Amino acid sequence: MINMQSAFLMVSKSYSEKQAGILFFVFGMSQFLFQTPAGYIMDYTDWKVGWLAIASITTTGLTILTAATAQEYGTNLGWMIFIKFVQGGVTALIPPGLNSITQGIVGSDGMTQQVSRNEMRNHFGTAIIVLTGSLAAFFMYPDIGMLFLVSPIACAGVVFFLLKIDPKDIDHDAARGLESGYELTGKDGVPKNSVDKEGQNLSPMGQASFNFDTKDEGHTDGASSPLTLLKDPTLLTFIIVVFLFHTSNGTVLPLVMQTLAIGEGSIGILMSGLCIIVAQIFMVVSAKICGDYSGIWGRKTLFLVGLFSVPVRCLILYILTGIKNAQEETSVFLQVIILSTQILDGVGAGVFGTMYILVTSDISAGTGRFSLTLGLTTAAMSIGGTASGYFGQALAQDHGYQNAFMILGFMACIPGVGYLIFMPETLNSLQADNMSKIEEGAENEEKPVAAGTLA
Repeated sequence: MINMQSAFLMVSKSYSEKQAGILFFVFGMSQFLFQTPAGYIMDYTDWKVGWLAIASITTTGLTILTAATAQEYGTNLGWMIFIKFVQGGVTALIPPGLNSITQGIVGSDGMTQQVSRNEMRNHFGTAIIVLTGSLAAFFMYPDIGMLFLVSPIACAGVVFFLLKIDPKDIDHDAARGLESGYELTGKDGVPKNSVDKEGQNLSPMGQASFNFDTKDEGHTDGASSPLTLLKDPTLLTFIIVVFLFHTSNGTVLPLVMQTLAIGEGSIGILMSGLCIIVAQIFMVVSAKICGDYSGIWGRKTLFLVGLFSVPVRCLILYILTGIKNAQEETSVFLQVIILSTQILDGVGAGVFGTMYILVTSDISAGTGRFSLTLGLTTAAMSIGGTASGYFGQALAQDHGYQNAFMILGFMACIPGVGYLIFMPETLNSLQADNMSKIEEGAENEEKPVAAGTLA
C-alpha cells in the first residue's frame, strides 16, 4: 500500500511531488538504517514468528495513522516524516523474518520452489488488496482516505496464519543458512561448487573471476563472522547491483501512477490503482517461472531478463508520455497503453523479488548468516529505492515526466551490464543435484496416484 499512499497524499491532500518524495525518502532511509540490524536479530532469535507478527500489526497501524492525520498541503509534514521513519524501521523486520522462517522450514534445497510460491501468493494477495482499495477510492473520490481500511483486514489474515506455524517446525540453524556442504566464494571470486559434475558452468551466461585475495576465516559459534561476509566479492558485487537497480527502478511505478492519476479525476485514481494490479498479476507469472527454471537455467540468466526489462519499459514510457503531452485531453486508449507498460514491471520486479532472495541464499549458504546477508542486500534495495524516490520526483517536478523516464532508463542499463559482466552464477552443483532429487521424488509419488486413478 506504500505506493497508494503517494497517490493519496498528492490527490486528496494536495502534496507536491517533492513533499511526497521527502516522506518516502525518510521511509527508505529508515529501512536502510534498520535492515541489517533486523537481519542480525532474525539470525539469532527463536521468536521469529512473534517478531514478524508484531511488525505486521505495527506497520498496518502506521498506514492507518498516515491516512487519518495527513493535512492539506503537507502542513504537518514533520509529523508525517516521523511516522514514515518509524514505519520504515518496523518494516525492516519483515523480509528477513519471512524468509528466515521459510528457510527454517524447507531448508536451502527447498528455497527455490518455496520462495517462488511465497512470491506468487504475495503478488496475488497484493493485487486483490489494491483492487479492493482502488474500487473504494473510485466511488469515494476525491476523499479516498477510507481505502486504507483494507490494510487491517489483510493484516488480520497475516497474523492468523502466522500463528498457525508451530515454532518447533522451524530449524533455526537451517534458517540461518548454517548447513554443511555449502561454502563461501573462493579466492578466485567464484562461489565454490558452482559448476556441475563435468566442471561446466551451470549458467548459460558463464562465470566471472574477481581475483580478490580473500582470506577464509574460521567460524564463531558455528557461523562465519560478519567481517568474512563483507570480504566476499560476490556479495559486494551483488549489493552494488541491487542498489543500482532500485535507484533506477524504484520511482518508475509512482511516476506512472501519477501520470495516470493527476488531473484525470476518479478515472485517473482507478487507473492508478490498476497499475499495481496489472504488475502484480504478471509478477505471479514471473515468480512461477523463476521457481520452475532457476534451478535448471541458473540464477543469472533469469536475473538478467528482469534487469534489462526496466530500460525497455522506460523507453516505451518516454515515447508514450511525449504523445500524452502533445494531447490537450488524454484519451482513454492512451491511458490503457500507458497502463499496459506495467506488464514489464511485472517481469522486472517479479523476477527481481524472487531471484534476489535466492541469490542471497546461495551466497550465504553455509555461513550461518542468511538473515544478516539478506539484511545487507535488502538495505541496498532500501537505500536505492529511497534515492530513487526523491530523485525521480524531483526530476518529474523540475524537468517533466518524459525526461524523468529517459534519465531513469539510461540509469537502469548500468546494473544489467554490471550483473552480466561481473556477477558469477551462484547456483551451486550440490543445490542443483538436491533439487533434481526432490523433483524426481515428487514425480515418483505422482505416478502411483495417476495409475490408481486410471484403474
